[in-house]
Amino acid sequence: MNRTHEKLLIATLAGMIVAGAAVFAVQPAIAAGYDVDAPAQVTGVKSWDVLNLRKWPASYSKKTGALAPKVHVWVDRCIVKDDGADWCLVERGSQSGWVNSRFLTLAYDTDI
Repeated sequence: MNRTHEKLLIATLAGMIVAGAAVFAVQPAIAAGYDVDAPAQVTGVKSWDVLNLRKWPASYSKKTGALAPKVHVWVDRCIVKDDGADWCLVERGSQSGWVNSRFLTLAYDTDI
């Protein structure tokens, strides 16, 4: 094995360690959430805008869909992040993803 192969192997192993650590760092935060299991309405979004659904509970996470203002969603569960923001896992039809809870208002009297 030459020097170049050694460097490549070390870099690959280091990358795998970092990726593995990231998975374990995200899972406890998600597991520490609280169940909601209730309908909610998208609020606080301008009529010309949408609320982005995210793959993970973070504003920089990959966008997986979008919700129009005032639509109703099903809130599965929420978590409190270190920065104090609550993020909720929601579903609407075939779409699901995480949204910041400040854009949701619980609507117990609504059927989805």
